[in-house]
Amino acid sequence: MGINYSEKIPNNVDISADRRLQRALEKWQPAYLDWWAEMGPTDFNTNEIYLRTAISVDRDGWADFGHVKMPDYRWGIFLTPNDKEKKIGFGDHEGEDVWQEVPGEHRNNLRRLIVTQADTEPASVEQQRLLGHTAPSLYDMRNLFQVNVEEGRHLWAMVYLLHSHFGKDGREEAEELLERRSGNPDHPRILSTFNDPVEDWLSFFCFTTFTDRDGKYQLLALAESGFDPLARTCRFMLTEEAHHMFVGQTGVNRVIKRACEVMTENPQKDIKEYGAIPLEIIQKYINRWASSSVDLFGSEVSSNAATFFAAGLKGRAYEEKNYQEHRALDQGFTIEEWDGNRLSNNEVPLRNAMNEVLRSDYHADNVKQTVLWNKATASFGIDFQFTIPHRRFNRRIGMYADGFFTPEGDPISEEEFNQNKTKWLPTEEDEAFVKSLMVKCHEPGKFAGWIAPPSKGINDQSVDFDYVRL
Repeated sequence: MGINYSEKIPNNVDISADRRLQRALEKWQPAYLDWWAEMGPTDFNTNEIYLRTAISVDRDGWADFGHVKMPDYRWGIFLTPNDKEKKIGFGDHEGEDVWQEVPGEHRNNLRRLIVTQADTEPASVEQQRLLGHTAPSLYDMRNLFQVNVEEGRHLWAMVYLLHSHFGKDGREEAEELLERRSGNPDHPRILSTFNDPVEDWLSFFCFTTFTDRDGKYQLLALAESGFDPLARTCRFMLTEEAHHMFVGQTGVNRVIKRACEVMTENPQKDIKEYGAIPLEIIQKYINRWASSSVDLFGSEVSSNAATFFAAGLKGRAYEEKNYQEHRALDQGFTIEEWDGNRLSNNEVPLRNAMNEVLRSDYHADNVKQTVLWNKATASFGIDFQFTIPHRRFNRRIGMYADGFFTPEGDPISEEEFNQNKTKWLPTEEDEAFVKSLMVKCHEPGKFAGWIAPPSKGINDQSVDFDYVRL
């Protein structure tokens, strides 16, 4: 379905047929642009960036590439096509028609789910707003800005749902999304990870690897929702989310590759002296961002998760494909419970363990990612294996938050943890070193010395293409 670009707000949901909704969104739009001008990558707003813009939800042509200034990016609202025969696929309402309007009894929970997801989108833009100044190449700068504008579009997707289905409450929530600020002590973002600073490119690559993968699994769960507009919105968002993870996964891989190159060229030497990031420091950054992102799934045992599943609001990833029984009644899930002194296996009702079900899928996906990174070290004959920390390691939320564990998940004392945490997590010295390398490299085709070039460019363009016109 093509998009009418004569519309002030590009969309495939026929906003013009609802004048009230159109006026509300057009009123919100200037506030959004003001937020972008204040909290986005504003120093580059006058530059033309080679961006991918959504022009269709069709599989064969949903994006168009071209140079555009970021404030002129065509943020819009896109839902995957409507299936009039679609049924709710899980929970107590399994087999019933999906809802096109919000059921009154689920209004508050649905709004909560939408607002929480929506809040992550502007937060990540705020976290990354200054990275353009230290981009290691124009290729990487372009990828950063592509991630930024798509996070902005995802915010639009959620705000559309708030405006179109939640009346005055929805409009107030949409305004609040532009008023919170990442890291602001008085008015922070809802989820803790989205208040952590992203001040260097290794952190950015880890963020887009791990935190955006959390986004993938949250969207997969919401894409199963019995509230059809939410499900259709999330399915299209997943198409764009894949690129964010690509940026992170390949970015980390290129940092690893460059480290291996320098190690091979300078055996038995400290590669920090040659401007590369040691593999041990890369592992520490992986530990930090992977453990922080694990927190985003919430508590291991959750009555809210049970309520959301029972009501048909939020399911499991790939519900129809991966599961034969979709009500999750009279089933258990074994969780390793931590009572403050020891771990013990305990079976809890499956519905109450839905956060942990999603977290398990997420963790397994993360582990698969290390295969690529370890192939890179192996190709240089370097004996180093990257790992993903256990879900118990370095937690701030859930039953493990008050305990102390090794990256392998073994319980240890607080004293032992403090003695070893400099081996497992970035130190101030590590962070200072990584930041010292963050010097811009903005000449077409050139790359900073701490990162290898990509294997190919974007959209069949060459690596030395003018991805950003400075």
